Amino acid sequence: MRSPLAFALSLAAATACTAQHAGPATPPRPARVVISVVGTNDLHGRLAMLPWLAGHVNNLRAARARDGAVLLVDGGDMFQGTLESNLEEGAAVVRAYNALRYDAVTIGNHEFDYGPAGEATFARNPGDDPRGALRARAREARYPFLTANIVESDGGANVSWENVRPDVTLTVAGVRVGVIGVSTESTPHTTLSVNFRGLAMRPLAETIRARAERLRREGAQAVIVLAHAGGACRNFENPHALDSCDAHEEIFEVANALPEGAVDAIVAGHTHRAVAHVVHGIPVIESYANGRAFGRVDLTVDTATGRVLDRHVFAPHDVCGSHGRDEPDPARCEPADYEGAPVTADRAIADAVAPAIANARTVQDRPLHATVEGTVRNHYRDESALTNLVADLVRAASPGADVALMNAGGVRTDLREGPVDYGRLYNVLPFDNRLVTVRMRASELRAVLARNASSEGGALGVSGVRVAVRCEGDHPVATVTRENGGVLADDAVLTVATNDYLAQGSFARHLAVPLTDDAIVASPTLRDAVATQLGALGTIRGSDTRWYDPQHPRFALPGPRPLRCQ
Repeated sequence: MRSPLAFALSLAAATACTAQHAGPATPPRPARVVISVVGTNDLHGRLAMLPWLAGHVNNLRAARARDGAVLLVDGGDMFQGTLESNLEEGAAVVRAYNALRYDAVTIGNHEFDYGPAGEATFARNPGDDPRGALRARAREARYPFLTANIVESDGGANVSWENVRPDVTLTVAGVRVGVIGVSTESTPHTTLSVNFRGLAMRPLAETIRARAERLRREGAQAVIVLAHAGGACRNFENPHALDSCDAHEEIFEVANALPEGAVDAIVAGHTHRAVAHVVHGIPVIESYANGRAFGRVDLTVDTATGRVLDRHVFAPHDVCGSHGRDEPDPARCEPADYEGAPVTADRAIADAVAPAIANARTVQDRPLHATVEGTVRNHYRDESALTNLVADLVRAASPGADVALMNAGGVRTDLREGPVDYGRLYNVLPFDNRLVTVRMRASELRAVLARNASSEGGALGVSGVRVAVRCEGDHPVATVTRENGGVLADDAVLTVATNDYLAQGSFARHLAVPLTDDAIVASPTLRDAVATQLGALGTIRGSDTRWYDPQHPRFALPGPRPLRCQ
C-alpha cells in the first residue's frame, strides 16, 4: 500500500501531465475591448494609394491585437475615376480590397456608371443587365456589398443580388457589430440614370432607424452605418464643435433625425469633403476623396454587457502626409509614423494593383498634342477656368450648338502643367458621360441658370452666352445674352451641347424634346469629343482670361454663390 506522500506525488505528476497535454490555459476575456472603425470613401479607382493605406492599417492592426480589433469599411464610390480601375470596371479595386481584408462596403451612386459587364455602358440588347458590372464586382468580393435604401421600384423589395444585402452582423473582438449600408437619395440623378431604371430610393433616416432597431433585436451590440451621403467641415480640433460644418448637408440632417442611441458611428462619403465630428451624439467621419485620407472612430466596449462605453473620433489622417493636397502623389509618399511605428507600403497590395496600373499606361500615354503652361484650375462651387474651357471644347465638338453647359461635378481635378496625354485628360474627365445636343427655349435656359446660381451643388460652366443673375424679391432671375451682346427672345429655341447626366437630370423638364436612350447610346463620350478638340488649342495657359476673367465673368452674380435672395 502506497504512503500518503507517494500518492500525493503521483497525483501531482498526473495532473501536470494532463495540463501539459491540454495546452496553455485560455486567457480570460478582457473587461473592455477597443474596436477601431477605419473608414475610407470615394476612392474613385486610385489604386496606387492602396499599398500606403494598407501600411497604416497594418500598424493599427498590430496595435489593436493587444486590446481589440480593426473594422475596415468603405463609404462607396470605389471604382469609377481612373483608367487603371475603369479598364476592368473596378475589378482591380475588389482584388486589392480582398487583400486588405475589408469587412464591408456600401454601394455609392457611381457604382452604377459601368452598366452591363463588358464594353457597353448602357444596356443595348434585351438580355443586357444594366447593373451587370456592379453585380460582377459584388460576386468577386470576399466582403459584403451593402445597400438598404436602394430597392426594386416594382414593390419596394431589397435587391436580391449575390453578395449584396441591406446589412450584416459581424463579430469583431467578440462583439456583435451590425453594419448598415445606404446611399444618397440623389443617386438616381447622380449616375447614368439609364442604368438605375427599375430601382428606387428609400428615405435615409427612416431606413437606418428601422434597420438599426432590427439589428439590435437580433443581438447587435453596436451598429455602424456606411452612408454614401456626406457633409463638410473645416476645423477638426474639437469633434464636438460644429461651427465649421454645414448643418444642411445630407448626412447632418440624417444624423439629427435618428433616435438617440440608434447607431454608434457613421462612415460617410459622396461630398469629397471631410467630417470628424459628433452630430446628435453620433460620431461621423468622412475623409475627402481619391485615397487621400482615412477616418477613424475607436469604440470602447464593455465585454460583459456589450455596452459601448466611449467613442473617440480622430481627425482625417492623410495617407501620404500631404498636408491638404487633394491629389497626393503615391510615388512621393512620405507618411508620418502611425501607431508608434514607421509606415511602409504593403508589398502584397502593391503586387495586387501593379498589373492594372501597367495595363492602363498603354492607353494613358497617347499624346493629345496640347501643352499646359500654368495649371488650369477647377473649382466646384464657383465659376472656374477649367469648367468653362471644357464647355468651350464641348461646343466646338458640336457643330450648330448655340450654347454649351458643363457641370463642375464632371470635372474632377485641375489640368496641370505639361504635355497633355489621354491619361491626364482622363483624370480631369473620368466619367463615361455622353456628349449630347438638346433643344431648349431661352426662357427655360434662364430658369436652369437661375436655379444653378442658388444651388448648393456645383457651378455650371457656360460657353456661347453670358449670364447675369439678380434677385427679384426672393427669387433669382437670370439674364442671358449672346457673346456678341444680342438679346435672346423668350421663345427662341436654342441648341444646347451638354452631357447626358445633365440632360436627363436637372435639365430634363426644361427640354423642348426629351432626350431618348437611343440618342444617348449613339453619342460619343464627352471625354473623347474633348480630346479631339484639344490639339487645335496648342498651348493652354492657366492665366488666359478667355476662360475665366474675375472682372468679367461668364456667370455673374451679385454676391457669393449660392445666391440667397431675401
